[in-house]
Amino acid sequence: MTTPDPTAPWLVVGLGNPGPDYAANRHNVGFMVADLLAERIGGRFKAHKARAQVVEGRLGPPGPAGRRVVLAKPMSYMNLSGGPVTALRDFYKVGTANIVAVHDELDIDYGTLRLKLGGGDNGHNGLKSMTKSLGPDYHRVRFGIGRPPGRMQVADFVLKDFSSAERKELGYFVDRAADAVEALVIEGLDRAQTTYNS
Repeated sequence: MTTPDPTAPWLVVGLGNPGPDYAANRHNVGFMVADLLAERIGGRFKAHKARAQVVEGRLGPPGPAGRRVVLAKPMSYMNLSGGPVTALRDFYKVGTANIVAVHDELDIDYGTLRLKLGGGDNGHNGLKSMTKSLGPDYHRVRFGIGRPPGRMQVADFVLKDFSSAERKELGYFVDRAADAVEALVIEGLDRAQTTYNS
């Protein structure tokens, strides 16, 4: 089923690597967006038996227009994200179309967003692991980080912190990505794409 189930909660997964050494890395922008969304719903992440940290709440306006969400940060490493996400899917009884992965994307300029349903993993180990476990039909909020400069290896680039120039705008872009997740969950993919796919 590729249509979201309106009776089930949304499972919004920020992808990243656990631990303070990785916290400010480009690869952890999914965690940054999840943290901001948790702040918005007034929740705190708690350990879940699915090897993830989760917070439950509602996004959007109070009342029936608001949507139940489970925000999650897998506590496995990035390349094993599929295990915790599958366990959370089963625990909360959500279909794949109610899952949103928020992740860094090399092929998009820094700060640019692209929302989509399904597709390939583009070499992203977190998506590769999720797709192996769930199939490809989940939503993605892709946060552009750009390509590595010069001859820098991709692995080194994604595991480095944002540059000082990038950090000046990072708060704004993370905020916009959180807005895009809210729009996707509340208004649906088409409307969210119209607003945020630049």
